Amino acid sequence: MSEFVRNVRLWFVPGEVRGEGDTPDYRFSLANERTFLAWLRTALALIGGGFAVDQFLPDLRWGWRVGLALALLGAGVLCALRAVNHWVRCERAMRRGEDLPVSRFPAVLGLVVAVVAVAMVVVVLFGWAG
Repeated sequence: MSEFVRNVRLWFVPGEVRGEGDTPDYRFSLANERTFLAWLRTALALIGGGFAVDQFLPDLRWGWRVGLALALLGAGVLCALRAVNHWVRCERAMRRGEDLPVSRFPAVLGLVVAVVAVAMVVVVLFGWAG
């Protein structure tokens, strides 16, 4: 079974993580959970931003409005999915005494948000109405 499939399965049966390795200091597990919740807040903010672009910019050309909204909504969905996957991977690593997993996702998410923000600045400055 591939590592990714195993991690996805653990999303729905997190109690099985306890079967691996030793119990880490609870402070680390709680910090991992707080990080997970922070990623979920970020996902909710991105999803809210996507809806806001679609609902509150009706004068914006349809293609721009939908493109920006979908970029934000997609980033929110990916962020939420990545949050739970990262939580499981970190919990398993702590129990096994391994280094915490590294990820390019924060950099990719930051770039996506920056590109959408630049596009929004351009739209606001030039007022591309439909």
